[in-house]
Amino acid sequence: MFPYKTSIQFDRKGNQPLYLQLSNQIIQFIKNQQLPSNTKLPGSRTLAEQLNVHRKTIVACYEELLLQGWVESIPKKGTFVHHNLPELEQQKLDDGVVLNSKTTTGFSFYKNDILPHKPNEKLADFIYLNDGISDGRLTPLDEIARTYRRISAKKNVFKHLSYGTTYGNASLREVLVDYLNSTRGLHITKDNILITRGSQMGIWLSSQLLLEKEDVIIVGNTNYGSADSTFLNRNAIIKRVSVDMDGIVTEEIEKLCKQQPIKAVYVTSHHHHPTTVTLSAKRRIHLLNLAKRYHFAIIEDDYDYDFNYNHAPILPLASHDANGNVIYIGSVCKTVAPVFRVGYLIASKEFVAEAAKLRGFVDRQGDALLELTFASFIKSGDLDRHIRKVLKTYKQRRDLFCKLLKEELSDFFEFEIPKGGMAVWAKLDTRYDWSIVSEIAKKHQLEIGEWERYDLANVGHNYIRIGFASYNAVEIHELIRRLKNTLYEVRVKE
Repeated sequence: MFPYKTSIQFDRKGNQPLYLQLSNQIIQFIKNQQLPSNTKLPGSRTLAEQLNVHRKTIVACYEELLLQGWVESIPKKGTFVHHNLPELEQQKLDDGVVLNSKTTTGFSFYKNDILPHKPNEKLADFIYLNDGISDGRLTPLDEIARTYRRISAKKNVFKHLSYGTTYGNASLREVLVDYLNSTRGLHITKDNILITRGSQMGIWLSSQLLLEKEDVIIVGNTNYGSADSTFLNRNAIIKRVSVDMDGIVTEEIEKLCKQQPIKAVYVTSHHHHPTTVTLSAKRRIHLLNLAKRYHFAIIEDDYDYDFNYNHAPILPLASHDANGNVIYIGSVCKTVAPVFRVGYLIASKEFVAEAAKLRGFVDRQGDALLELTFASFIKSGDLDRHIRKVLKTYKQRRDLFCKLLKEELSDFFEFEIPKGGMAVWAKLDTRYDWSIVSEIAKKHQLEIGEWERYDLANVGHNYIRIGFASYNAVEIHELIRRLKNTLYEVRVKE
């Protein structure tokens, strides 16, 4: 006789009805062959007494099992485990223990060694270096939440709750057209813009449409690692050219164009990622002329246009594009907070149309209510007010971070004070190895992170990118202290 009384456990404070708790446990016993086919289940009164529940609970449980096909009711005989159930085959270890299907896979699938895996779990009391992200504590959540509630409360909001266009919300596209035309010198219409879930989606869509196996794309010899991974995932060939104080070296791009067909050039022209340098006016014009002459696309990733401390923002390449060669990508994620996945891809009408079709396969549409919220947030001037506010804060943090880095760690680092952005491009003295520094830093509750991604070309430059914007003054002092303790310990071990 199966020991129902000791095997069945009820959570009487839980949300799930008792009859479902019971039926689910009986199903598990059946699957595990603890209740084989043709096993007679106890009568409803008998089982109710054993489990101290109302008889109606048992009746409801048996009805549920009957509906699902796990049991069968035979008149005048009782309720039985269905006679025709096949045995559920389960892989077992040598000692008879059944493998957990949550940790093992029973089928083959393709793994990707190109795309990086970034563990998200963070330890308390650790400081984590980042490559330049905004401070979520400065996010104008009250304004955004009020706008979201106001939009959600409108009587006609229901029309935005169904399927919409893969181009993104029309109101946001119209607002962005006006905003980007006035702030970035663009000359676009609504047909030129596709709303994305951040810049990365724009890069991915562009790579899908531009690159096939062994197509050539040019990037800097230091470049945004996620972009490199996206292009390599398309089996494209990456050609790297130098980056100096004037940005990516376009003379080297021209040499490559004369040697072989080039499909695209990826560039972060405003603040090159990761070095933070700005592409000079001479090279901007040269690159646009090369794109026209050799018919390649320019993927311009303008990830932090708004953050400039020494001068007004420099207009993007897209503002000078007269031949439809530039795909301009940006977002509000960096400006407001990474959690708000609202970005845009701007290009010719036909390219945007194709990108919108492709987007529909991986992400049917964006979040219409969130997009409406940001349309209102931008149109009301709240975005510009937020930018002006955080710009002052980030400049103060940049100045403090660079001051302490120079005063406390000049024996270890060389760097230039960045004119914009949210990070410093710092070179560690070549006597020291980042792999060793990274390990010792953990002893001081400091996580350096994936330092290798800043030298994907294996140049051996020993630079990494250290963000400052997301730390307040106290945190900056503590970060420098832990970094100093780490490096002094490394030096002692040398």
